[in-house]
Amino acid sequence: MSENLKMNTNEKKKMNTTEKKFKCAFCESAYNYKSDLKRHIRKHSEEKPFKCNVCGKGFKQKSHVKQHMRVHTGEKPYECKLCSMGFTQMSRIMQHMRIHTGEREKVGKRYKCDKCDSKFARKNYLTIHLRVHTGEKPFKCNICDSAFSRKMVLKEHMTIHTGERPFHCNVCDKTFRQKICLKNHMRIHTLEKPFACGLCDKTFRQKVHLKTHMRIHTGEKLFTCGVCQCSFSTVGGLKQHMIIHVNNG
Repeated sequence: MSENLKMNTNEKKKMNTTEKKFKCAFCESAYNYKSDLKRHIRKHSEEKPFKCNVCGKGFKQKSHVKQHMRVHTGEKPYECKLCSMGFTQMSRIMQHMRIHTGEREKVGKRYKCDKCDSKFARKNYLTIHLRVHTGEKPFKCNICDSAFSRKMVLKEHMTIHTGERPFHCNVCDKTFRQKICLKNHMRIHTLEKPFACGLCDKTFRQKVHLKTHMRIHTGEKLFTCGVCQCSFSTVGGLKQHMIIHVNNG
């Protein structure tokens, strides 16, 4: 019985490797699915069906448009956890990480964390890492009592006191205090809605909007009227309800 099972498995493997009915007319490539062949054909043609809605530049693949949009948005979604440098592509941050891991240096990872298995090529990288374990926050705000583990986070915090809005949208004239706020704003221009509901087809630009939406499915009602004790899933629903009491009062 085990021999029959082995034969069936081998036959399936053979079918997967040999039977590729969608063949390219320009080269010897072949595919199991028509969609894969269609994507491949664009390598031979000048067809670029996916357009940037900001500058009109065309691309052969949809994923390339998404990557290109970061030129307009300034978005750098891949952040180094050790030095906070941002990158537009995963390949760039992987290349950058070699600086920290020591792959680019003759010396190995000499500095080992005594709290976990992490190792570092330089002592200052270990020092930064250790704050995860110790809770140390050496960068203190000289205006309020806030303290931070990294200098960059302190710098971002200081804009609360200075009113500075250093992050500029290059599509419209809006400015923002925090990088994350600019990132959320840019989705208005890119139409990106990365937060999807797992129970229905709705998608959202921000995680907080998905969280609010989920209360429709869960029945959770966090906002209670102080007059009649009616409860609502959103603060907007409560405000609208309060008009009844104001008008009746």
